[in-house]
Amino acid sequence: MTAPLVRIVVTDSNVLINLMHVQRLSLLGRIPEHEFTVPDHVHEEITNEDQRAVLDDAIAEGWLKVESLTDLDAIAVFAELIAHIGRGEAACIAIAQKRGWWVASDEKRRFRREAELRLGAGRILGTVDLYLLAIGAGLLTVEEADADKVVLESKRFKVPFASYRDLAR
Repeated sequence: MTAPLVRIVVTDSNVLINLMHVQRLSLLGRIPEHEFTVPDHVHEEITNEDQRAVLDDAIAEGWLKVESLTDLDAIAVFAELIAHIGRGEAACIAIAQKRGWWVASDEKRRFRREAELRLGAGRILGTVDLYLLAIGAGLLTVEEADADKVVLESKRFKVPFASYRDLAR
């Protein structure tokens, strides 16, 4: 019997903050067959003291790991990308490209184009995708996800569906 596939996902600050808004950051430590990593550049982007404390607790609990850019090829990709996208987003793509990992981000436009170009289509997860994984794993009900959706919409995270029920089939 082979071991289950583990997708290592490099997580951007927008996904982390969304999960913090609804006290669900711990989901990242419970979604089966996924491990989550935060580039140190993203860690530095979390400047709100309360959010930083939650993030540091998640790291201490082992739900998240911190990754630094140390590989010269990854640093070169990072340097190229920061001319067009933010440092945290650039670090996510650079690490994921070098290691063959996935990325979790809700960024659009240039970020998404760069990530798809460098990582391949289908290797980007967003907040909604993480909710669907959690629902599928029995970690959240659709009703809990929909309640979180309302809170996140009040924080300017808009999604084009009425209920997670519409997607979780």
